[in-house]
Amino acid sequence: MDAIVSYRGRGITEADLGFIRKLINDHPKASRFALSRLLCEAWNWRQANGALRDMVCRGLMLALHRGGWIELPQVRWVNRNPFCKLKAERGKPPARIVDGTPLVGKLSEIRPLEFHQVRRSAQEGLFNALIEHYHYLGYSQPVGEHLKYLVYAQGRPIAALAWSSAPRHLGPRDRFIGWSAEARRRNIRFLAYNTRFLILPFVRVEHLASHILGCMARLLPVDWQRIYAHPVYYLETFVDPERFRGVCYRAANWKVLGRTTGRGKDSRSKRPNRSIKEILGYPLTQQFRELLGEL
Repeated sequence: MDAIVSYRGRGITEADLGFIRKLINDHPKASRFALSRLLCEAWNWRQANGALRDMVCRGLMLALHRGGWIELPQVRWVNRNPFCKLKAERGKPPARIVDGTPLVGKLSEIRPLEFHQVRRSAQEGLFNALIEHYHYLGYSQPVGEHLKYLVYAQGRPIAALAWSSAPRHLGPRDRFIGWSAEARRRNIRFLAYNTRFLILPFVRVEHLASHILGCMARLLPVDWQRIYAHPVYYLETFVDPERFRGVCYRAANWKVLGRTTGRGKDSRSKRPNRSIKEILGYPLTQQFRELLGEL
């Protein structure tokens, strides 16, 4: 049966819609949260580590609700997002989040660096605040698999990096890997996307950024395997050429693959609706094409 709507690569058929409507009718007292978990259980919709994909499922059900395909119950509880306050204060002088004393010198003088994976830890709030206050894109909450890192030198944070699931469609990347559409659908989870990279503004250390990227290429696959129970074989990122040259990525041997079209995943035309970015990639193994092309 043909899909009548698609969400994050999953086609939803009329039979699927009927099943979701029945699920809602059979559980009239269930919240949206509970319904999403019930649907995940029914579809066995899980991450590689066995956890339910309930956040993605909630997004699907909300999209179907907004599109008029299903009728969800009223929202019962509103999560007071702590980042609303951060965004409201953006542009104002930030609070003294960290020691802002200038750090200037040689890389050898501040090594060894300490890398802390801070997602679901006491330091996650500090990471979020630093990205919101100091990164030009600000903070946005990732969906799906993602990790967050703070980098420390001499006992204080000097950098922050965020990694998440990769975009589904990138022409230059897909051509570089050479995988089929089916292989891409099956193996996209083996890619990690660097969504944020911040060196704090008071840090001036030559070669620091490329050194951090080199360390991350060794550390990230280990943490991803430990947390999500599957490997990553390839890293990628976007660079806005109107703002940056991506020198640190090039110095760390990342490869420039081309540019985006400037159209988002939900674009309904061929006209750019956002800034065009350079796409850079970094294979973590020489066998990345064979591994990512497997069916």
